[in-house]
Amino acid sequence: RKLLRLIGDMRMRVWAGFVGLGLVLLFTTLYYRLPGVVASVSLLIYVGLVLAIFKIIPVTLTLSGVAAVILSVGMAVDANILIFERMKEELRAGRTLRSSINLGFDRAWPAIRDGNVSTLITCAILYWFADRLGATIVQGFAITLAIGVLVSMFSAITITRTFLRLVATAGV
Repeated sequence: RKLLRLIGDMRMRVWAGFVGLGLVLLFTTLYYRLPGVVASVSLLIYVGLVLAIFKIIPVTLTLSGVAAVILSVGMAVDANILIFERMKEELRAGRTLRSSINLGFDRAWPAIRDGNVSTLITCAILYWFADRLGATIVQGFAITLAIGVLVSMFSAITITRTFLRLVATAGV
């Protein structure tokens, strides 16, 4: 009976995660239209990469680990928003789509880099202090967040940029 209840609780948690991710994807797509679709695909690839890394390492997702994953998904979305807002500024300035994509990424990169590097420094500090104090929950949070942030930087700068350039080249 306890096992069935535990399985039911796990299904609800997974379902809640999918609903949350779906709402983020829906909002991004509705607000940014085609770039939002690109960001959504990039975000799905990001989630797949993070889950694959968690499976390979292996990472046990405690409540603090889940919080770190949610935070890193938010940072991945934030990186795409920074890029798209910079692109919009360039388009309003009269630039072509291709040049606004390149300039948007170039101008968003310092903010993305600085935010992610400061988060990684915080993760290192959390991990170090947690190691000294024996707080493995905090260590798990720090490691999970660091993995998520590193993959987030990769997906925003590499995957989203590649997809946007493909869309611009295709003339969609």
